[in-house]
Amino acid sequence: MTKVCEDCVVRDRSLCGTLDDAALTEMSRLGRRRKLAAGESLQFEGDDNILCANVLGGVLKLSSLTPSGDAQTVGLLYPADFIGRPYADTVDHDITALTEAEVCIFARAPFERMMAENIQLERQLLERTLSELERSRRWLLFLGRKSASARLAGLIIDIDRRMAQTGCGADLGIGQLIQLPLTRTEMADVLGLTIETVSREIGKLKDAGVIATEGRRGLRILKPAALKAIMDSE
Repeated sequence: MTKVCEDCVVRDRSLCGTLDDAALTEMSRLGRRRKLAAGESLQFEGDDNILCANVLGGVLKLSSLTPSGDAQTVGLLYPADFIGRPYADTVDHDITALTEAEVCIFARAPFERMMAENIQLERQLLERTLSELERSRRWLLFLGRKSASARLAGLIIDIDRRMAQTGCGADLGIGQLIQLPLTRTEMADVLGLTIETVSREIGKLKDAGVIATEGRRGLRILKPAALKAIMDSE
């Protein structure tokens, strides 16, 4: 195993966590790290599909153009998430860093060969893909059924939980400061709301003492149970 893999903070939670030492050594020879500035794109929709990657740090978004030419956010990627679609010829979405980010990149063809030789790697990717598909279905159902207040509460809770899984926060911890990866405009895009509605709903949560904000992105959950009750309401 190389020092690069030994120092990887997401190795046990990423796709590579299924590999034995020999396979991990081989995988490390294929990988190279790349840092992205906030707003920098890794891939663009329609590009030739030449790479896959693990997210090591930061948060990225997946987006696609609508028929009217607007960019629509369709997903968020956190540390330990996998980027890419093996065996596809073209890229499905734009992939852009929302914060400063770091990824471990693998050329697609060698990665596909690695999958063919390692059934555990192939199975883990399938399991992750199916889990993400189910999560996306639940999120679509949530957005279709819930009020603006519930949608915003759900997004804050989801971000908090994902941040906690990466060691960047505490799962619904009282008073824990969260640095939101999304602007209010981006939150509106994810939730299918207007920025005015998002700002109004954030104001309601602050007035009720459920959350507090600090600066442009900082947020503290002061009443986790109340926030979850809002999410669970219609």
